[in-house]
Amino acid sequence: MESLKLSICIPEPIETVFHAWLDSKQHSRFTGSEAEVDPKVGGEFTAWGGYISGKTKVLEPPNRILQSWRTTEFPVDSPDSLLEILLEKIPGGTQLTLIHTEIPDGQAEMYREGWEEYYFTPMQDYFQQC
Repeated sequence: MESLKLSICIPEPIETVFHAWLDSKQHSRFTGSEAEVDPKVGGEFTAWGGYISGKTKVLEPPNRILQSWRTTEFPVDSPDSLLEILLEKIPGGTQLTLIHTEIPDGQAEMYREGWEEYYFTPMQDYFQQC
């Protein structure tokens, strides 16, 4: 199993970023692709036309979101990976740290590129960068 860690600075209050991640409309807007999010513990989510799916395991507003996460490219017998979103209030906005663990072997670099291209870059445009 592989893991990765990425961070981005967003010039918005921590509560705004927390709620945007869990809101279907905002999540769709900041990624540019349809997302469906049931914003509660045990709630399921999908993004990118069902390419990404999972379930919210822990919510600690406004600092932490823990989700099971997988894509259609995971091997059928592979368990879900874990996605942890940590939010920290900083001068001028919010530091978002994404920790993605239990990724199937050989796929971490692909997902690193995906997080940067399909999440962080559009999020910078949506929220503007710090």
